[in-house]
Amino acid sequence: MSDEPQPKKPRPGWASHKPQAADTPDDARDDTRTDEAALPRSDESDAESGGKDGTGPATATAGGSGTAGASARKAARDERRAALRARRTGWRRLVPTWRMVCGTFLVTALLVVGGFLLGYALVQIPAANALATQQANVYLYADGSVIARDGEVNRENVTLSQISKDAQHAILAAEDRDFYTESAVDPQAMIRGAWNTVTGKGKQSGSTITQQYVKNYYLRQEQTVTRKVKEFFIAIKLDRNQSKDEILEGYLNTSFFGRGAYGIQAAAHAYYDMDASELDAGRAAYLAALVNAPSQYDVVAHPENRAFVENRWNYVLDGMVDEGWLDPAERARLTFPVPKRTTHSTGMSGQRGYIVNIVKQHLTANKIVDEAALDAGGYRITTTLEKDKQDAFVESVNDNLMDRLDKENRKVDTYVRAGGASIEPKTGKVVAMYNGIDYVKQYTPNATRRDFQVGSSFKPFVFAAAVENGSRTQDGRRITPNTRYNGDSERPVQGWAGPRYAPENEDHEDYGDITVSEATDKSVNAVYAQMAVDVGPDKVRKTAVDLGLSPDTPDLDGAGPSIALGVANASVLDMAQAYASLANHGKHTPYTLVEKITQNGRDIALPERRTRQAVSREAADTTTSVLKGVVEKGTATAAQTSGRPAAGKTGTAEEDTAAWFAGYTPDLATVVAVMGQDPVTAGHKSLYGAMGLPRVNGGGAPAEIWGQYTRDALAGEPVSSFSLRLQPGAHESQPPAPDSSGGPSSSDDPSAPATGDPDDEDTGSSTPDDDSSGSDTGSGDDGAESEGQDSSGGTSTGSPSGGQSGDTGDGGTGTGTGGDDTGGATDDSNRDELPGPGGLSGALDGRRWD
Repeated sequence: MSDEPQPKKPRPGWASHKPQAADTPDDARDDTRTDEAALPRSDESDAESGGKDGTGPATATAGGSGTAGASARKAARDERRAALRARRTGWRRLVPTWRMVCGTFLVTALLVVGGFLLGYALVQIPAANALATQQANVYLYADGSVIARDGEVNRENVTLSQISKDAQHAILAAEDRDFYTESAVDPQAMIRGAWNTVTGKGKQSGSTITQQYVKNYYLRQEQTVTRKVKEFFIAIKLDRNQSKDEILEGYLNTSFFGRGAYGIQAAAHAYYDMDASELDAGRAAYLAALVNAPSQYDVVAHPENRAFVENRWNYVLDGMVDEGWLDPAERARLTFPVPKRTTHSTGMSGQRGYIVNIVKQHLTANKIVDEAALDAGGYRITTTLEKDKQDAFVESVNDNLMDRLDKENRKVDTYVRAGGASIEPKTGKVVAMYNGIDYVKQYTPNATRRDFQVGSSFKPFVFAAAVENGSRTQDGRRITPNTRYNGDSERPVQGWAGPRYAPENEDHEDYGDITVSEATDKSVNAVYAQMAVDVGPDKVRKTAVDLGLSPDTPDLDGAGPSIALGVANASVLDMAQAYASLANHGKHTPYTLVEKITQNGRDIALPERRTRQAVSREAADTTTSVLKGVVEKGTATAAQTSGRPAAGKTGTAEEDTAAWFAGYTPDLATVVAVMGQDPVTAGHKSLYGAMGLPRVNGGGAPAEIWGQYTRDALAGEPVSSFSLRLQPGAHESQPPAPDSSGGPSSSDDPSAPATGDPDDEDTGSSTPDDDSSGSDTGSGDDGAESEGQDSSGGTSTGSPSGGQSGDTGDGGTGTGTGGDDTGGATDDSNRDELPGPGGLSGALDGRRWD
């Protein structure tokens, strides 16, 4: 053996990268060609490769040998493939190889994953569709009962906490029992639903509650592949962004339940007239069953489907039991809760449309909610209106006016309209309104319109202004209930720098020398026109506005002496507010129509309402003492049907186009107007001959409506008497008015005393801001009493000239400083002011009116 190192023998399967020598033995080449083993051996192949006789081709080279080997290998592979193809004949050629199966699966998986990632990236959660965000505004009476719903979509969104647990569980039992544990989508259920739909087992979406919510809230209802794909991806994303409770809440607020109701709150009212929070298991299960087929499953509209509906209802209840949401014993006691055939109408007919529009205007005018926000909906507005009082108002108008019309035989009866408003004096809450026979027939709300003259119902503001300003007559006498005026018709007013003004009394009647109280009872125009000049028209206007009339009232400015006759076109609601201020001892609280307002469960702040002393208590209470006589023995005796102490004033517009009665008790101020309007031209019309009567005035239908309404509205409440504090000297009689052919005018400064006339009665004429007790001067003559204190007690001092003591509230003492009478303690709750001899009109005794 040679000492030189021997080359290592290559391992099996190793092939040299170097070309082999031509004379390399065959066995050595065989060891280094791993692919040779797979080649078929034959003589022909051996010959082609150079033979095996041991000599080999003499001309073979290393390069030629490598090329020949590669060609041989390629040829061998082609031959093998051909052989395999030769063997896959017939049906075998249709069967994919394992390589084909694996490749197809791999490609499909890559496409699915890529498509999912692409879709997840491209599909974003969109903004809610317009239909899903639309809601109705719900208007409620003070007790929570529904007045009306407005808006194109009957939906009221509520929070999940405002939906009963039974209702939540019923929906889950009907639609998606595994909602809280499953993913946002259920591919298996989607495939099953599609299969059932294709095979004719009914349309089934196979969607989860999340997917249904996405369809309701973000997409539309069309059945397209594009919508389903979007629904799939949005549901997955939504499930990551919102909690299950939020999704369930959204689903319950967007689902359609039939009867035009979107959302479970609207559905609860549509079928059972209750809130969603009040739904029990039986009713909730029926509403849950409706989701499957809202129109067909309404057993009232489709009684023929009741068997199917009851099966679905039982399925829902059984599901609730299976999930542990309903006790089996309670389940056994449940019977099918047939929904109401009709519920309270929430349309705009009757008084509802008027109320909705007036409340809307109130909200926007007071900047509580703007118009655009109201149009978007979703507000729950609790009004101050009380249903029993509202119903009583409508009934009284029908009984005393509408039922007495004969529109077939009397054309004038087609002109008749009515308006009314009722306010709590102490709170300013509007508790009832009457606006017309039906909003869908007469659109104009008669309680808020400002186009009819208020007539003599304005006169109390003139007298209140006189007392408030300490005004005097042309000859220097203080204006009190007993001040005497010349009441002759067409007597020119004195002290007026403008054109001659000589107003007519009704029926041109002359009254001669007459007191202010008597002139108020009989509504003497001549007296009040003169009084307006004595006070000053501007001061009269200010008092009317302070009490509650709008400063924008048409024809209130620049009226001159005619302001006393009610040429202003105030609304019924404005007049009710002003009279409520008189009833509340001169304290004015701006009226309100809204008690509470929420949006989607969130409270909306209401503006602060401040009570202020519009006129002094003496001015308001002395006016009340005068107006009581109008009801007792004046032009408004028909109002006595209220059965309570009352004060008020009638009024008639020019040419009898409107008749008014404005009155109040200590607890309620109400104004009623009957108006004449052409139904075609909307022009004002006289009411001569309406209801078959020669004329319509405030003491007729308006006072009769007022009396019946007030009696019914206050039924069951204790009878309250007026507690009054009169102006100093209100009881004193005054001498007849002198012949006023001339004399100084005090209209520029009506409070200035005339020469030689004592002004000691000015003492004590203050403007209290509350009902605190104090010493007041006064006594009572002929029903005109000076109630020198309120309920807090104190001392009332009579006038310097003596007389009866004033009433006291809670055990106070009335002392007549100029006489021998001493008043003891009295009980205001049982009687009104006691009538005395001479002077003002008699008072109403509370016991007499029980």
